[in-house]
Amino acid sequence: MQDYRRLQVWQRSHQLVLDVYRVTGAIPTAERYGLTSQLRRAALSVPTNIAEGARRTSAKEYSHFLNIAEGSLSETEYLVLVCRDLGYVQPEIAAGVLSEATELLKMLGALRRRVQQSST
Repeated sequence: MQDYRRLQVWQRSHQLVLDVYRVTGAIPTAERYGLTSQLRRAALSVPTNIAEGARRTSAKEYSHFLNIAEGSLSETEYLVLVCRDLGYVQPEIAAGVLSEATELLKMLGALRRRVQQSST
């Protein structure tokens, strides 16, 4: 349908993945296969689903993948909260990631609604 790399929501979610990878470097190694892995996978799922959906041939499918990205972003938010509350991530750093996630959720929702309207 479109080149996902031109979408600002994809660009920003890609940057969020890079930020999450940097932040999770400070999490104890005992969490490498638990919290660290889960948080990285959740964050990575956001731009991945945007990219996959953008290449689908129907608006319904594209919308579905954008909705999955929204779910993954909500999962990312929660996992950042857990990391903050366990003291693995500094509150200021967590606040920045959470703020960006909130903005991305708004952007994803708006994009999904536009895609859904284009199919009617």
